[in-house]
Amino acid sequence: MQRQHHRNASKNREPFTEQEKRSRTNDAKRSVGGHEVQSWTRAAKQSLWQKVIQLGMSFLIAVFQCCRRLYNCLVLLLKWWKSRWISGSYLQRKFIKNLSVSPEVDLLGYCTREWKGDTKQAKHIQEAYEDLFWRYHIKYLRQVRRDNYCVLRAVLFQIFSQGIPFPSWMKEKDILKLPEKLLYSQGCNWIQQYSFGPERYTGPNAFGKLRKCMEALKTNWSEISSIKDHEERGNICNTLFSDESKEHKLYEAIKFIMLYEVVEAYEQMKNREKHIPNLFSLLLARDSSSDPLSFMMNHLNAIGDSGRLEQVEMFLLGYLLEVKIRVYRLHKFNTEEFQVSYPDEYQREWHEISLLTEDDCYYHIPFTRT
Repeated sequence: MQRQHHRNASKNREPFTEQEKRSRTNDAKRSVGGHEVQSWTRAAKQSLWQKVIQLGMSFLIAVFQCCRRLYNCLVLLLKWWKSRWISGSYLQRKFIKNLSVSPEVDLLGYCTREWKGDTKQAKHIQEAYEDLFWRYHIKYLRQVRRDNYCVLRAVLFQIFSQGIPFPSWMKEKDILKLPEKLLYSQGCNWIQQYSFGPERYTGPNAFGKLRKCMEALKTNWSEISSIKDHEERGNICNTLFSDESKEHKLYEAIKFIMLYEVVEAYEQMKNREKHIPNLFSLLLARDSSSDPLSFMMNHLNAIGDSGRLEQVEMFLLGYLLEVKIRVYRLHKFNTEEFQVSYPDEYQREWHEISLLTEDDCYYHIPFTRT
């Protein structure tokens, strides 16, 4: 009876109104739309976090790679710097070791180290150094390698370091042609017996070797004298005078120019063409150098090997280079020969360079520095 009543009640219920239908439809749509919005929002958040995580991972990877590359670069830089430092130190030590004109040292400090003791000779040299310091205001010196090129090295180094130009006569004559002139024009075939210092080189190739020496002198002299900056010029001189083979060519060129000047003076003396400086008369008055050949064989060939320039030859050196060479002879201290000039006859416009010697064998370079 109850079921029948319920079915009858259902049948008797009025259908939904239009408003109720619309309300139910809207509620259903809102329910579905809410679920869609929530689902989209949730998906959007998940996608955003994934992108953030991916960007973060990419950034960390990039930072790691940059750090790795930076580390590798630093390692390479350190290796390069270390190799350069070791190589530079080695080259610097090698450079200083090979430098034939040492860096400047304090004059009195050098005297104290080299002349210790209370011997008569030591006290004499000490007094001479003190006199240089106080009277002549010479505060420093540069030691010159003690070999048989010593005086040539000391003179030429100062000419180059001071930027002294070519002598006037060298500007008028091409010194590269001097070997050719002696050999062919003046018939001096005996220059094939010319000896190149410690090499003791003689023979038919002497002409070609002399030519190379003259080229080295002309090239280096012209290049260095054209440099106006004193520090730059000094650095180039240090480099040049640390290369033994190069500097020996310069000295051999100077020796040959000395020979050329003696040949010229000898011919003028024979022909009585004109008055020649007295220094040539002194040179040719020696039994060992009465003519150019004996001068070469007995004197020039030995220079750089077993002999050195003698004082009369230093007159010739200053004359042909057109410089006044002032020499302080410390072993002659308190005598008139303590300070001498080579040559004693010189032109006022000539440049002046200074040397000091303790024994007339080896020479150093004295100088003042403000």
